[in-house]
Amino acid sequence: MVKKNQDIADLIEKARKKDQKAFNTLLNTYWSDIFRFQLSKTDNEDEAEDITIKTFSKAFDKIHLYNERYNFKTWLISISKNIFLDHLRKQRTDTISINKKESEAYKIFDESPSAEDQLIIEQNLAQLLHYLKQLKPHYQEIINLRYFREMSYKEMADKLNEPMSNIKVKLLRAKKLLAEIITNASKN
Repeated sequence: MVKKNQDIADLIEKARKKDQKAFNTLLNTYWSDIFRFQLSKTDNEDEAEDITIKTFSKAFDKIHLYNERYNFKTWLISISKNIFLDHLRKQRTDTISINKKESEAYKIFDESPSAEDQLIIEQNLAQLLHYLKQLKPHYQEIINLRYFREMSYKEMADKLNEPMSNIKVKLLRAKKLLAEIITNASKN
């Protein structure tokens, strides 16, 4: 792990030039700090991992905006905090039911999709699978394991016989490539 300010500055500069090793080193250096921060907020390891990955993905996409006057870890935590707040906002789309007898409101989570929602989900899934097939096989596999088979990073690392840091970086890259494919398809 690297912690010296000059080493971090050098890594950031290399990352700005799309150096994959620099990205990996930054991820490995700060992963546990960001994960612990999120775990303290969510109290859920899976959510903390997902938000941590989103944090690094966004940070690496926006690394050209990083201002060297600030500590890199502080910048990452700021990004992570914003992603967590967005996550909370999305969770607050509850349905409210009012009990007329007692004049009390209860939150009811209606998780069953309507017939229209189910049709849209199926169409979107078919379209997503079409886009996934445009990725290289190892990226298809990593997305399949994480999002369709719902494996943890540890399970994925064991199955693929790779270090967990490689799995995380590959998943970041796969998601970014998939987003580019979808964006390009929507432009056409």
